[in-house]
Amino acid sequence: MSVLTRRHFLLAAGATVALSRRVSLAARAARVGIIGGGFGGASLARYLRRHDPTLSITLIERDTSFVTCPFSNGVIAGLYPLKQISFGYERLRAAKIDTVHAEASRIDPSLKTITLADGRVLQFDFLVVSPGIDFVWDNIEGYSPKAAERMPHAWKAGPQTLLLRRQIEAMPNGGLLVISVPPLPYRCPPGPYERASLIANYLKEKKPKSKIVILDSSDAFIKQDLFMESWKRLYPGMIEWIPGSNSGKVMRIDAATLEVSTGFDDYKPAVANIIPAQRAAQIATDAGLDEGTGYCAIDPTSFESRRYRGVYVLGDAAIAGEMPKSGFSANNQAKVCGRAILAKIASKPFVTGQLLNICYSFAGPDYAFSIVDGFDVKNDTIQLSFQDRRTTPLGASDEEHRLEAESARSWYANITADMFG
Repeated sequence: MSVLTRRHFLLAAGATVALSRRVSLAARAARVGIIGGGFGGASLARYLRRHDPTLSITLIERDTSFVTCPFSNGVIAGLYPLKQISFGYERLRAAKIDTVHAEASRIDPSLKTITLADGRVLQFDFLVVSPGIDFVWDNIEGYSPKAAERMPHAWKAGPQTLLLRRQIEAMPNGGLLVISVPPLPYRCPPGPYERASLIANYLKEKKPKSKIVILDSSDAFIKQDLFMESWKRLYPGMIEWIPGSNSGKVMRIDAATLEVSTGFDDYKPAVANIIPAQRAAQIATDAGLDEGTGYCAIDPTSFESRRYRGVYVLGDAAIAGEMPKSGFSANNQAKVCGRAILAKIASKPFVTGQLLNICYSFAGPDYAFSIVDGFDVKNDTIQLSFQDRRTTPLGASDEEHRLEAESARSWYANITADMFG
């Protein structure tokens, strides 16, 4: 196999994965049920419909519109409105995907049934679970859903995104904004370091005496050198990053007084963006798909559950080796999973394709950088296929960063069109 380089990845990333596989007549009545209408679930539904117009596909999604976590940091920073990152399901229904807007309250992975909150029970031949994440609230003493109304996480795009935006607009010039970063693994985007950068862009113009402190559970992060370079170039002295080993991990909060404590240091910010630890959404853990670990083990070639055959797990809820919990990853996983399901329906052999991810980060409205990855299945897990030249180089010019920002916006337009267009 030829070596996959950053250049080859960028050329291939925008291309639609083609499938020239015939589905047998005997399988045309097969029923596929999908929980979750985000980057994993909606992508899979559209992919299956493109390659088999007669397949029975039911997508179960509680909300009538999907607000993307990618680009939600731009809403927090006042660059565009929430409606710009919100998408309806009309095109999926037009493609004869049965889209049910209801709460999925329980799944039985053995029977492949989904019980809805209104009592309806739906049964399928293949069940795909792509429900995203839930929070581990007790990871930080004092934090809770109620506390999040004072100290928002904004890690599920929507009302919390707007709440954090309003708080930033209301904070005084010279105020302190604290962002807490949870332990890995966590969903990204919306990345906390991009969030700090774009908020700094707003504060630099509107409240230039203000400061941002990032309290991090970890001692390093992806694209750290590029972020540090951008902060020095664009926001000198405005953003301070404190690693976990230097009293960066948030241990306790008091929502009533807006106090944040790391155990050694205490902060009383004007705005506190507290992001808790994460795990697979409760519907997956209640069904035992995580086997008590918090995330769901999958066959890395097909994303079929390790525990239940005919059940698949995509996106943030899955243990996908070295693949990050990103929207691009979920979209890519959905296409590999779709190929596996269609091959099983047709009783044909299946060989997994190249797994890919690209993650763009904005440090300013026209200043972005990226990391690109290819993955292979090795030793029964998903591993990086190459290590070098994965990121935008340090020292890149403003024009190079502007072009990366254009690429990021193009990527977003293409992936959301792939799902909802």
